[in-house]
Amino acid sequence: MTTTDRRRFLQASCSGLAGLASVPFFGSLEGCQQAPTRPAAERTAALPIEKLTDRVGVITGAPGNVVVLSSSDGILLVDSGSAEWAPGVRASLAGAKVATLINTHYHADQTGGNALFGAAGATIHSHEITREWLATEYYVPSEDRWVKALPKVAQPTVTFRQKSEMKAGAESIECGYLLEAHTRGDIYVYFRDSNVLAAGCVSSPVRDPSLDWYAGGWIGGRADALDDLVKLVNDDTKIVPAYGPVITRAQLAAERDMMAYLYKRTTDDTDHGRSAKDMLNEGLMNEVSQKFNRKFMDPYKFFYDVSKGNWAHYTNFGGNIV
Repeated sequence: MTTTDRRRFLQASCSGLAGLASVPFFGSLEGCQQAPTRPAAERTAALPIEKLTDRVGVITGAPGNVVVLSSSDGILLVDSGSAEWAPGVRASLAGAKVATLINTHYHADQTGGNALFGAAGATIHSHEITREWLATEYYVPSEDRWVKALPKVAQPTVTFRQKSEMKAGAESIECGYLLEAHTRGDIYVYFRDSNVLAAGCVSSPVRDPSLDWYAGGWIGGRADALDDLVKLVNDDTKIVPAYGPVITRAQLAAERDMMAYLYKRTTDDTDHGRSAKDMLNEGLMNEVSQKFNRKFMDPYKFFYDVSKGNWAHYTNFGGNIV
């Protein structure tokens, strides 16, 4: 089998987290685009913030993680949470103005707050493909429904494809394209001076890895993306996934190793005509549990999404499906 193409990185920059309170970490285990579970009355209350550095922190429970950087140029957010939880994100900022918002990809649990912050004057950044998804009505096959395009005020106005850099205050931020890792428009956001990486849904330390095959995500892209991220960071980097606690480079490398193993095994199975049910029945999930001490909540769905992505990309992995 051939390996997938190495992903090229983009670069961008923004700034700081001064004056936000540090509170105990409250992680969320909810998956992409799943509905919130707390009562509606709680959604306008300030959400917990974990302080990572003097100017970078992470708001949790929105329903996933929202990374916050504060400087003299204003607040920068990485992702905006769901529409239901965006008021809680705003309350956590204690009145500070959001100047810049970066979307890691198009899913509603990361972009639902775009309208709230965009209407208040935030400039929204994303990969060009993410902007296209947000500006267009699209179909969700797993739910058999259509999602309307976001209003203009909620759509990204600053986009990039290969590289982008910017500087704000004392912080340099690099954004990089992670081709087909989760969707076709995923990026990471790396706060270089603070040594904090926002990995979005490309890293899944506590929930099943999500492959949006309908939007171009597949296991080969995810394996490449995780390998690229491991090379990007160092042992002191604080890595923030879309859901779950902050992780280390070693934990990210373990996830990379698991995904590389699954890439090799599932593409070989697909090459020989095996279905998602076949993969499950033949004990592939048991192999993952034994080798990597990891269990999935819905392994059939994972293998189904893997199979759909493999069929769409079979020429990339050198398959000759029979």
